[in-house]
Amino acid sequence: MTRQSIQETAARVRRGDDTARRLAEHAIRRHEASDLGAYIVFDAQGALAQAAAVDATVARGEDPGPLAGITVSVKDLYGVEGLPIRAGTRRELPARWQREGFLVRAIRQLGAVIVGKTHTVELAFGGVGLNPNTGTPVNPWDAAQHRVPGGSSAGAGVSLWEGSAMIALGSDTGGSVRIPASATGVVGHRHTTGRWPTTGVVPLSETLDTVGLLTHTVEDSRYAFRAIDPLAADTGSDGARAQGPASSTAMPGAPEPAPAAGTRSVAGLRIGIPRSDLWAGATPAIAAVVRDALGELEAAGAHVVEVDAPELDEAGERYLAGELVQPERFESLERDLPGWTPILDPTVGKRLESARDVSAVDYVAVLRLRLRLSATLHARLDAERVDLLAAPTLPITPPPLSALAKLDVYRATNRDMLSGTGPASMLNMCAVSLPAGLDEHGMPVGLQLIGRSGTDHALLVRAVAAESVLGTNVARLGVPPRVAR
Repeated sequence: MTRQSIQETAARVRRGDDTARRLAEHAIRRHEASDLGAYIVFDAQGALAQAAAVDATVARGEDPGPLAGITVSVKDLYGVEGLPIRAGTRRELPARWQREGFLVRAIRQLGAVIVGKTHTVELAFGGVGLNPNTGTPVNPWDAAQHRVPGGSSAGAGVSLWEGSAMIALGSDTGGSVRIPASATGVVGHRHTTGRWPTTGVVPLSETLDTVGLLTHTVEDSRYAFRAIDPLAADTGSDGARAQGPASSTAMPGAPEPAPAAGTRSVAGLRIGIPRSDLWAGATPAIAAVVRDALGELEAAGAHVVEVDAPELDEAGERYLAGELVQPERFESLERDLPGWTPILDPTVGKRLESARDVSAVDYVAVLRLRLRLSATLHARLDAERVDLLAAPTLPITPPPLSALAKLDVYRATNRDMLSGTGPASMLNMCAVSLPAGLDEHGMPVGLQLIGRSGTDHALLVRAVAAESVLGTNVARLGVPPRVAR
């Protein structure tokens, strides 16, 4: 299976060598032929209408934008005008939640075509991808049984393999872009906390929430991110673009230095393997796949070194303890959707019960602790001259849905699936997950590259260089058995 890049596809539409209508019709056909269950609502007529508007712009001799005709799926946590929103719950949210925020408006402005809303874990509160209310998408990598797709952006990666979308909009609080990217063998980028506004998205944690993209390749993510990122500055959010501690690469609140966009080599790149639970908690098979990928980068000229990073473990423990996300989720739910708590599925509602046990003192303490840990880790990376940290994205293989029937098993699995990504979120860092290989079950394994706060462009350029060595997802993994060639 060969795939034209997003940049090449949009360029053809902008020149008039292809049409947005043809791309939309292709997406509709792929969706109609799929049984993967990525979407809660697929808007074929709306996609054709948007495509017609793009083509009309080209016909007038105008430029529809750098994402012209690119099909986009949107997590059902985002408001999209004219489309219902449930945020994974049992009932539709009030109409005001359909209002579009920054990222949906940005992709429209750049010429993209929204094809529908993908499934999410209820209120985005979970990393497994399970949703008993609206349905759990099928991970396309197992032909024999229904394995989970990773969450909470559960349908995002699945929509990419289905062929109905070239970009999937997700959100990432503790890993909800990176986890499904790893579980389904695509690329997911969590930007630095605060870099882009989270307007128009049902909140989970106002402290940690980010919006983000999943794509088939890092090059596609880099291209789309570069197109969208200047629009965030226009919203007045630039002061939060590099939240977190100072580093040698970006100071808090300062614009990131422009990276060398043409860089395609890992030669001289210093990649740190943290001595932490990010590695110790991974299964031996998954750790071996990621180490083999790092070995290939090392053979291509990167310097791979072990580094102490105890801050990652402490940050991960505090994230999983629930002293930050649970109270913020509970407060916003009671404020914005009063009376909805009793109707939540037990996989969410039971886990939220602990929110009442977190005192104001504990909540404020964890807010301060995360900033201290982030400052200490950034200083350590500077001292060690480490450009990136590397670890498995997911420490376990995505389990079969049937194995999660008991709540205690679900809880343990959810903790495992969040344990690899929560630390970077807590420390205000940016991170990207890209495919490293397949495990012993034939399921994708993600390599997580973690960058300093505020260095998203540089991270993506370096990840593109890594991808040039490792290969794209199709080249490295092949095509999932449930996907039509």
